[in-house]
Amino acid sequence: MRVVVNEFISLDGVVQAPGGPEEDLDGGFRHGGWSHPYFDNEVIGGFIAQGSSTTDALLFGRRTWQTMAGAWPERAGDPFADWMNSIRKYVVSDTLTDTELAGWGDSVRFGVEEGAAQIRKLREGEGRDLTVMGSPTLVRTLLAEGLVDELRLVVMPVLLGGGKRIFPEDDGLRAMELVSAASNDKGAQVLTYKPVNA
Repeated sequence: MRVVVNEFISLDGVVQAPGGPEEDLDGGFRHGGWSHPYFDNEVIGGFIAQGSSTTDALLFGRRTWQTMAGAWPERAGDPFADWMNSIRKYVVSDTLTDTELAGWGDSVRFGVEEGAAQIRKLREGEGRDLTVMGSPTLVRTLLAEGLVDELRLVVMPVLLGGGKRIFPEDDGLRAMELVSAASNDKGAQVLTYKPVNA
């Protein structure tokens, strides 16, 4: 399996709460839903559809999993929601209970300490993409550990002035190769990168 990271990201590198005002208020973040004005069905919608067509499982940090688990089950009947609800989901967490996991179909938990080792095992196994959405703390760890095979960024033309970011701040140099780029008429860009050493 390939570990693929999908992120909506601002020009200043913020990934926090792109979907809605109450999604993630940590740190007093007040710009939730900032990605909406730049979304389009053709370029960004096509990017999401293409990514789901090659994904065999999803990977989340605890907070993103809880946000998604609170939103997608009630949307059953929509094709994308049905896909989200039925696909295998892995979540890295020490605190989620089995009862909570049962609330969103086919979810499996790894403890934080074993997370990187379990992801390595999945990566060495058969399958297509193991796709990460959101989950900034998890993504920072995956990038730092060299466990990201592809980084897909939907860059929105907005500055948010602060919020959660995905990139490690460990003084590490990590070269990336741009594999594809597309833009929409609202100024958003869909950029796909692969690590140079991958």
